[in-house]
Amino acid sequence: MLASTRELLETARKNIYAIGAFNVYNLEGVKAVINAAEKHRSPAMLQIHPSALIYGKSTLIAMCLEAARSSLVPISVHLDHSTKSKDIYQALSAGMRSIMADGSHLQYKDNLAFTREMTRLAHEYGAVVEAEIGRISGTEDGLTIAEKEAKMTDPEQAVEFVAATGVDFLAVTIGNVHGEYKTQPRLDFPRLAKIKNLLPIPLVLHGASGLPAAMISQSIQLGVCKFNVNTEVRQAYMQSLQEEICGGETKDLLEVAGETISAMEVVIAQKLTLFGSVNKAHLHETPYAKMLVDLNLTRQ
Repeated sequence: MLASTRELLETARKNIYAIGAFNVYNLEGVKAVINAAEKHRSPAMLQIHPSALIYGKSTLIAMCLEAARSSLVPISVHLDHSTKSKDIYQALSAGMRSIMADGSHLQYKDNLAFTREMTRLAHEYGAVVEAEIGRISGTEDGLTIAEKEAKMTDPEQAVEFVAATGVDFLAVTIGNVHGEYKTQPRLDFPRLAKIKNLLPIPLVLHGASGLPAAMISQSIQLGVCKFNVNTEVRQAYMQSLQEEICGGETKDLLEVAGETISAMEVVIAQKLTLFGSVNKAHLHETPYAKMLVDLNLTRQ
């Protein structure tokens, strides 16, 4: 069932677990997320990055929305890391009701102005908005401690930013990075605790690929209720594709596609377990929706 991102995150925050938000690029990725979520009775999010939007356009959005509607568990569809107003407008016009207005690459005042305007637009469509202050690196290499701290979310500034923009969720930077961690991850949990105590909205952590289980758990305890996952799922897809194509045996295209889905599904299921959302789907279901799910499961 197509779910509200706000409801997913608020319920997760209340019950102390997190929602896995998985970037998808094609049908195989969408099926892997839905399959894993249904098998483990977990809510989840399908995320579309602007680069994938350029590739798949409105067709990719329509596929994700239809997959979410047809799912037996609550699934929301979210535009990830959108830095351009045209991408946000395209997504909203195509029916997406959850977007990230990402001005984190801008100076603070410009980030605030961009986010405020995109939030105004999104709210007119009835959509919710995730934003980010602080700057997540693609790598930690070459950064001094002072430089790394300068990129992190300032708790007091976060309060000002949320009040000025009206965003619904905030992605924080506490030492997390995009892509693979080149060294042992070091997250600033006192900083996260202060942000949690100052802000009444759900918090998001990007760069969850590669974070140890203990750090994931502590982040959830300190208010994070959405984790973005991309790198590990993409790696599983590419590795499976390479093995199937280069294995020396000629296989049918659909068989190869099925193997890639299974490979991604394994990683996604591991993340759902790690985030604590397994068997939590019922917390998001209305009585009518639950009746339909139970009826469907009985028929299978």
